[in-house]
Amino acid sequence: MKKIIGIISVSLLMLNAFAQDPSYDELTGGLNTITTAVPFLLIAPDSKAGAMGDVGVATTPDANSLHWNPAKYAFVDDDMGFAVSYVPWLRALVPDINLSYLAGYKKLNDNEAIAMELRYFSLGNITFTDVNGETIGQFNPNELALGTAYSRKLSDNFSLAIAGRYIYSNLTGGQSAGGIPTVAGQSIAADVAGYYTKPIRIGGNDLDLAIGGNISNIGNKISYTETAVRDFIPINLRLGTALGTDFDDYNKMSFAFDINKLLVPTPPIYKAGSTGEDPDDILYGKDPNVSVVSGIFQSFGDAPGGFSEEMREINYSVGTEYWYADQFAIRAGYFFEHDTKGGRKFFTFGSGVKYNVFALDFSYLINASRAITGTNPLANTMRFTLVFDFGAMDEMN
Repeated sequence: MKKIIGIISVSLLMLNAFAQDPSYDELTGGLNTITTAVPFLLIAPDSKAGAMGDVGVATTPDANSLHWNPAKYAFVDDDMGFAVSYVPWLRALVPDINLSYLAGYKKLNDNEAIAMELRYFSLGNITFTDVNGETIGQFNPNELALGTAYSRKLSDNFSLAIAGRYIYSNLTGGQSAGGIPTVAGQSIAADVAGYYTKPIRIGGNDLDLAIGGNISNIGNKISYTETAVRDFIPINLRLGTALGTDFDDYNKMSFAFDINKLLVPTPPIYKAGSTGEDPDDILYGKDPNVSVVSGIFQSFGDAPGGFSEEMREINYSVGTEYWYADQFAIRAGYFFEHDTKGGRKFFTFGSGVKYNVFALDFSYLINASRAITGTNPLANTMRFTLVFDFGAMDEMN
């Protein structure tokens, strides 16, 4: 009898212990977004992709391909080109945040190409104050990334590319935070990309099929002090496909679809009162304090909510583009991010005009998210891109 009573007592104690642990949904409310340092690296810099719902890994090659998939450069038609883009960012919140982007490429021969990019992100003017509210200085926080890429065809239909990128982030201008001196964050990152394209025939129609993949920003963690924990940069996996067709000599159209997933650890759920430094305090998920390589592999199975949450970490983009006489383009797209991972949902529209060696593209974003209450900071975002085509100049001569 005493043995039975002992077993029952232990069982009740175990049940009581389990009952005291709140559920994952109770702890998070369903929200568990992934944050990284230097998120400006993921902002779509050009108007073409910005008008097509942020698709770009398998669309036709252009001067801005280094951001989306540098392997596309091996299949670009013209010998050389460059583009300049300007994006007023989060204008619903502040008037002076913007992204500037310069990208260009040069074909070395029929199989090889090189490219470069410069990305500059200005966060406007910020006034620093001390604990008493007294002004101690002003500063214009800024971030930049300088990158280069090499792309090569391995066959008539397939190419690979590698890219390197230097990242600089100065958010404080050396001001102290809590008595701790701050420094500019720096990182070196790499991209590995592939691109496949081939003409196919479906239902009697001639189509151009393209498939692309890019793992971007594989680089060391970044920190803004000498002692603080270093943060992951936004290592990102992008996969996609595109189909295009020419209806006749004047009309052509394409459709594209991309998926994206951050390859960094998902924040775990800690016990109440935990500092987040002891792995034993984790109730759900895995310890995020791991190396970059471990974090990449861990990101496929560390979501506290299990497989369903892993699937919610995938973003989807779909876009379409119509060209008339290779001179006028109309574009549209849609971007989806799950409500528990940020809730970005938006429609995009845009157009492009090409005249001789110049092309001008424009895009506009319309908020479609109900998860973000009030004014969506991304609402009414516009992008402007000027493309210069040296190949068209050679044809004119």
